[in-house]
Amino acid sequence: MSKKVDRNTRFFIDLDLKTKKILNWDCDQREKLAEQKLKDPFHHRIYLTKGQYNKLEKKQSEL
Repeated sequence: MSKKVDRNTRFFIDLDLKTKKILNWDCDQREKLAEQKLKDPFHHRIYLTKGQYNKLEKKQSEL
């Protein structure tokens, strides 16, 4: 992860509730995320802790 990580960083997963698939996972600054709107009403964002995000990244890298 090469993005700036500080106390204002938020980690998240974007899901498609209709297909039950993960669309994306990433992190960004809280201010930027507050301005973002997901395009599809069936898309939902779930926020994670840094530890949960790191576990997800680790599992993905092991595949």
